[in-house]
Amino acid sequence: MIAKNPPMGWNSWDCYGSAVTEEQVKANADYMAANMKQYGWEYVVVDIEWYQPTADTHEYHPFSDLCMDKFGRLLPAVNRFPSAADGRGFTSLAAYVHSLGLQFGIHIMRGMPRMAAHKDLPVLHSDLTARSIADPNSICAWNPDMYGLKCEQVEAGAQAYYDSIFELYASWGVDFVKVDDIAREYPHCRREIELISKACRNCGRDMVLSLSPGPAPLEQAEHLKLNANMWRITDDFWDEWSLLLAMFERAEGGCTHAGPGHWPDADMLPVGALRQDYDHSNWTKFTQDEQITMLSLWCMMRAPLIVGANLPQNDAFTLKLLTNPDILEIERTAHCAHQLYRTENEVVWIAPRKDGKGIYLALFNISEEDHEIVVDPDICGMEKMQHAKELWTQSCYETDKKLSCIVKKHGAAVFHLTGTV
Repeated sequence: MIAKNPPMGWNSWDCYGSAVTEEQVKANADYMAANMKQYGWEYVVVDIEWYQPTADTHEYHPFSDLCMDKFGRLLPAVNRFPSAADGRGFTSLAAYVHSLGLQFGIHIMRGMPRMAAHKDLPVLHSDLTARSIADPNSICAWNPDMYGLKCEQVEAGAQAYYDSIFELYASWGVDFVKVDDIAREYPHCRREIELISKACRNCGRDMVLSLSPGPAPLEQAEHLKLNANMWRITDDFWDEWSLLLAMFERAEGGCTHAGPGHWPDADMLPVGALRQDYDHSNWTKFTQDEQITMLSLWCMMRAPLIVGANLPQNDAFTLKLLTNPDILEIERTAHCAHQLYRTENEVVWIAPRKDGKGIYLALFNISEEDHEIVVDPDICGMEKMQHAKELWTQSCYETDKKLSCIVKKHGAAVFHLTGTV
């Protein structure tokens, strides 16, 4: 099964925007292989505009020339990805990532390059041309590189184009495709999602299919689960407490749809060194306690874990945060996670283990000062607690009474509880 557990990896957007280079991708892959692979981290994903030769920051260059082949399929910019010369695409870079025991991924926008439509290039495996299947009225609001496709009017041509690009990605050795400008575009992109999904399934290579940005409408969850492995439940998530606080509500709604092969996506983890295309001294604005809260919530709701940091710059705290085996185990062993209750000062989540060996209990302090959180065994569905292990501090408690914990401002404590149910 593809994405049996929530995918875990790295994405270039938070640290490099559109400007990432082959050298930087390799450096992050090297770090992941040496320091994180043994904890389950595996995907290395090149985000937006790898086909744009002049990309240099998080800011886009509208209407720039893009690198593409004679069938209007985008190709990596050789000045940024030298191994892509002579039409090799990402073959060499993917092979390098695979040699480290990792998986390789790319970002794409829905549709086809507007340049392909303007040049009226042929569509591979079709008698149609780009101009006949492109919809010039369907343009992303924040990046005008692409035209959407006439998926209802010229379905065969649209399917042929999507088949052709996924055929190309499979030949490169791609394992993960993030499709942007689509997850929140219901209802008019519903058919386009289906065509992309079909192309991905039929390309001859297993690939994780991720849809962005959000929030994807939860009333379309069943459709999303049929057609993608990940879909965003939020717009771009950055290192601001207000956005993290808002994520609790999104997580509560999305968590019920998490399961093998289909994972609501809370977006990347903005930890460590970010926005390196602007200043190499840029660092996450989250406090350490807020980072603990973020990773705890993502794991409790079983969201994909995609790191946005420039990994080689990780400090000791960031590496320890991302390689806590007890916390990461929640992603693989929990099920039926949900919010137990929320008050003005605290949020409490619970998730039973699939093997019946206890439950996970997460205590979140959303107040502006340190706060004591007290939980009764009854509310956890337990007759009596016997053992409680806090997974961040490794502190252990033997108790048959209420669980009490002082949680720092904007912080979290996560327990593995065992006892009598």
